[in-house]
Amino acid sequence: MFGLEALDLARIQFAFTISFHILFPAITIGLASYLAVLEGLWLKTRDDTYRDLYHFWSKIFAVNFGMGVVSGLVMAYQFGTNWSRFSDFAGAVTGPLLTYEVLTAFFLEAGFLGVMLFGWNRVGRKLHFFSTVMVAIGTLISTFWILSSNSWMQTPQGYEIIDGRVIPVDWLAVVFNPSFPYRLAHMATAAFVATAFFVGSSAAWHLLRGRDNPAIRRMLSMAMWMALIVAPIQAVIGDFHGLNTLKHQPAKIAAIEGHWENVGNEPTPLILFGWPDMKEEKTKFAVEIPYLGSLILTHSLDKQVPALKEFPPEDRPNSTIVFWSFRIMVGLGMLMILTGLWSLWLRKRDRIYQNRAFLYLALWMGPSGLIAILAGWFTTEIGRQPWVVYGLMRTADASSGHSLMQMSITLALFVVVYFALFGAGLGYMMRLVRKGPKTNEGAEVSHGGPGQKRTPARPLSAADDDAEDNGTSLNKGN
Repeated sequence: MFGLEALDLARIQFAFTISFHILFPAITIGLASYLAVLEGLWLKTRDDTYRDLYHFWSKIFAVNFGMGVVSGLVMAYQFGTNWSRFSDFAGAVTGPLLTYEVLTAFFLEAGFLGVMLFGWNRVGRKLHFFSTVMVAIGTLISTFWILSSNSWMQTPQGYEIIDGRVIPVDWLAVVFNPSFPYRLAHMATAAFVATAFFVGSSAAWHLLRGRDNPAIRRMLSMAMWMALIVAPIQAVIGDFHGLNTLKHQPAKIAAIEGHWENVGNEPTPLILFGWPDMKEEKTKFAVEIPYLGSLILTHSLDKQVPALKEFPPEDRPNSTIVFWSFRIMVGLGMLMILTGLWSLWLRKRDRIYQNRAFLYLALWMGPSGLIAILAGWFTTEIGRQPWVVYGLMRTADASSGHSLMQMSITLALFVVVYFALFGAGLGYMMRLVRKGPKTNEGAEVSHGGPGQKRTPARPLSAADDDAEDNGTSLNKGN
């Protein structure tokens, strides 16, 4: 298939399924915390705008959560189907870590999710708020265990190899491996930033179409405050993460920088753009800034960054891919910071809701956080190659050894089914976003109870709402 081997197709299949999956947990993590904040603010202020936003985003959260669970189950099965040798080698570490995620995070989320989605008028306000907070905490606990497992594959420690298998000997060392704190902070923060721009883009879409009300304005305001504060923090976390990667995975950094060789004792330049050629072992059309590579990566002007030629060719990651995936991530991060700063400038001039150029930018920045997350995962996973467990097991030794025909058929099936199934789910979620939050402006507001008028709290109600809207229109016509 296109000159690829079965191993290549196995890697592409896993990359395809995890790329679909990671989008849903990222939004789930951010939206769960956003919902907890909205409900907490409503309980504190009794401002119905927060309640209306809670009901609106809880519907989108429900759809997103469901797709995340389904795509995660499919991805997990691939450890046994396509990567059985890896499971046999490292299952004593990764298996328990994923089990801890189920026993803590998934059970916590499952236990309180029903109350959160369906219990608005059936349980007390404090219990409902507690349920929302528990679901939000559950998403973060899930992130903790998943990132611990993946980080151990990047920087393994706390183990012994006995009879060709990894045996954990120090679980604290396994869980809190060297790269784990940085990668956990980086991913959790990325989820919050991605959600902020998703929410902000939704608000901008409605404002550009003339739907200007307190709920829409509150959406944009909260999203831009989040972007202004958290996007720069993410840049700082990324810097610490880069220093950690330089220490433990220098070949990955060399590939990211497209840096092939050091010249004498000269400091390392930063290659802004270029085309790393793995065969010719050089970066073509390089645009360099002297000294800046050393300054960013070592925080000095005289230290050198390891070069790709210092590693055997069989141990080098694909610099062509990670060079550009990293720059996509960083470039989008800089745009996020600039968007946050522009929003502050407009806010001070009371023009944030009227400036159409800014609203169009906020609209188009909607998927930027998710694209940056994908680019970041491509960078860290492809940059780990040719290792599946860094320094311990090569990717070529981890696959199940299926035939080229088997991998071609299953990959094609995954592509068709995923685009059909999750395409429909994403389409429904976007339909909910386009409807926008319902408000009770100009009407007497009631906070619930049988037979009382209120904003619907049903999590999956776009079809019903359309029917209600059509019925209202018919009645007015009569």
